[in-house]
Amino acid sequence: MFTNFLTKQYTYLAILICVLFMSAYVIIGTFGWSSPASSEQAIGEVSRWCERVTIGILREPSNALSNIAFMVAGVVMLKTLAGDSTETKNINQFHGFTLVSLLYAYSVIWLGAGSLLMHGTHTTWGASADNIGMVMFILIPWLFNVSQMGKWGTNKFLLVYLVLVLIYGFGREIVGPRLGINLELFDMSIGLWGISEVLYRYWSPLFRWISGLVGFVVASAFGIFPSDMIADPLTYWWVVLFWLPAVFSRNRPEARRSYVPWFIAGVSVYMVAFSIWLTGRPNHPWCNPDSIIQAHAIWHLLSALATWFFFKFLRTEKRLSP
Repeated sequence: MFTNFLTKQYTYLAILICVLFMSAYVIIGTFGWSSPASSEQAIGEVSRWCERVTIGILREPSNALSNIAFMVAGVVMLKTLAGDSTETKNINQFHGFTLVSLLYAYSVIWLGAGSLLMHGTHTTWGASADNIGMVMFILIPWLFNVSQMGKWGTNKFLLVYLVLVLIYGFGREIVGPRLGINLELFDMSIGLWGISEVLYRYWSPLFRWISGLVGFVVASAFGIFPSDMIADPLTYWWVVLFWLPAVFSRNRPEARRSYVPWFIAGVSVYMVAFSIWLTGRPNHPWCNPDSIIQAHAIWHLLSALATWFFFKFLRTEKRLSP
């Protein structure tokens, strides 16, 4: 009985955190938020994400509340981890409660909380919470891949992760979102995840150094093409970071993952979400600021689903026979 309680404590803690967060949000919001960020619109105007700004505690009601989906996804992940049997807990780092699995699940919860703060409060600190939350999540998959191929221990993985989060957090506040060097860490990390995932699957001494080319494919999927990079090398200097996984991935992975169905589902849902995200801007003909159904809210819902699919994908990892 006591063991069962211990295995569920992280789930209970997550639920408690979510309840306390929402309660604090409502209580503080009734007293009014601080001055809006310079990038946000006045009450009554159409926000950057199409929804009209309201005077209540939720500046963008649909876009804010849709982030609860991330919190639900994170809690479901923890519940799944709590239900893993003793026999399966050592299969990989995403079975049972490990530092890595807990980091992933709780980062998904904060991903929702941070975005809710941004869309709900329109404050500068809300925007910071949102951006840091996105980076805290997206760093995990590619750093985990590199740690596996670099034979890092869990402590080293967590240390590198923490250092990068702190550098981004403080750097964003001091010199701005692009860290003063025209580098969007969230966007860059999507590319690094794609590169490291392909490298994880097809690692070889030769492909290790070819893998950086995958970054150009990922960038093209999001509308940044090699021709753009060639035409403006100073702006797109960060393409050199496409070879970052290769530098640290010195060893062949000792495990293999199943990419069907979960990884394919995650990528597909995310790309659909991204396509919908593009329509959720004020200058798009589909923008209806007074509708309860907002494109950006759908983006949140689908992205939360994608985090679940990727969680299921990472749980498929199995060690290769010696």
